Amino acid sequence: MPTYTLTINKAQHTVEADSDVPLVWILRDYVGLKGTKFGCGIASCGACTIHLNGNPVRSCQFRISALPAGAHLTTIEGIAEKEHHPVQQAWIALQAPQCGYCQSGQIMSAVALLKKKPNPTDKDIDTAMAGNLCRCGTYERIRKAIHLAAEMKSTVDLESK
Repeated sequence: MPTYTLTINKAQHTVEADSDVPLVWILRDYVGLKGTKFGCGIASCGACTIHLNGNPVRSCQFRISALPAGAHLTTIEGIAEKEHHPVQQAWIALQAPQCGYCQSGQIMSAVALLKKKPNPTDKDIDTAMAGNLCRCGTYERIRKAIHLAAEMKSTVDLESK
């Protein structure tokens, strides 16, 4: 069985796994990071969203063997070094989640959006978040939380947290 050395949340992890194991299972079962959720298994719901070199990807369909050399993965556990990330703070302030299952993927997509577009419009948010499904229908609260997080950026550097 091949051995892989991964950089996850700025830390090195070595795992022994079959080459076809999806990253969601590497993160959850091999590394023990349970924040990334398994939803649909076909990259349609967004619950498993993580960042690969700063870009959001669906970890349920991304095989460990497909990782480029030197790849950096960030999970929900790694978006803030201290306290909560501004997006998480906004989620809490506006009580964005209901059941919460999809929220780690929603937050990861929102963080990536704000990194690229610090002051997104509703259309920007809808486009960036279109691949993240919420069975509870909290889309309006999620949109408001993203706007609130964008407002917070003047006091907190979104990229460093």
